[in-house]
Amino acid sequence: MKLLIFDDYEAMSAFGAQLVARRINNALGQRKVTAGEANVPNGRPLYSVGLPTGGTPLGMYRKLTEVHKAGQLSFANVGTFNMDEYVGIPRNHPHSYHTFMFSNFSRHIDIDPSNVWFCLSATNFAPPPPPHGNAVDLNAECANYERSIASAGCIDLFVSGIGSDGHIAFNEPGSIFISPQSRTRVQSLDPETIAANARFFDGDRSRVPRRAITVGVGTIMEAKEVLLLVNGAHKARALRAALEKGISHMCTASALQQHPNCVWLVDEDATMELKVKTVKYWKSQHEENVRELLGEGEATDQSRSQISRKG
Repeated sequence: MKLLIFDDYEAMSAFGAQLVARRINNALGQRKVTAGEANVPNGRPLYSVGLPTGGTPLGMYRKLTEVHKAGQLSFANVGTFNMDEYVGIPRNHPHSYHTFMFSNFSRHIDIDPSNVWFCLSATNFAPPPPPHGNAVDLNAECANYERSIASAGCIDLFVSGIGSDGHIAFNEPGSIFISPQSRTRVQSLDPETIAANARFFDGDRSRVPRRAITVGVGTIMEAKEVLLLVNGAHKARALRAALEKGISHMCTASALQQHPNCVWLVDEDATMELKVKTVKYWKSQHEENVRELLGEGEATDQSRSQISRKG
């Protein structure tokens, strides 16, 4: 595990984008790939990324879009898997996660639409049909999604935020599904999650769906690498529970203590509840971790300037 602490949200997001771009470019074996050069053998993307929704990753998505438009990153050979979707609203609903990802990310880059995956019925990277969360057989939807991930070989990098109660995806506190065996399934949403997501529904909790399809903790744990983004004082207790306490079904993010290749990117405010010695240790390791994550000699002046010096 690695924990990198940045001064603010923008610095955290910029480094997250830098790391994702580096992973994709390294996987493709070249610095620049254009859509015209796409070569996807056997209908399978060369690199697969699990992606979250919500406010936390928006800064990273903006930075990735900038890198792409600067000609330094192509998604032509990349597949993406979203971690969850509401049950009961159509994919073209203004607050569906399909709409969120299209509006905030996928329409701005050169990704092949047939390689953009949501919790819906599709296999072998065929163009996804509607209707995802409105499917009659939700259990079949979940099984199909797991098969789609298996068809990709695996998820190379799973990016996630965490909730203020420590949930990842929609694996809510109190869920029994925190074991490595847990898979994509239908999950009832916790009242705290409903309250937090009401901001996307004009502040009206009654309009927030009560159920969602979510990848399981086991699905996330099988990714080769996991990248967590955490910002803000309202996430401080959740971060402490995830990192400094034991693995608990009341903080599903704590399960990632067992992942062999997990990177946490956090801003200064999110560390408010961590022990002083924890913060000091990870700050002392920051530049070394940056070099290791980006490659020897890649701790640029820009990335150094983003390192939190407080405390």
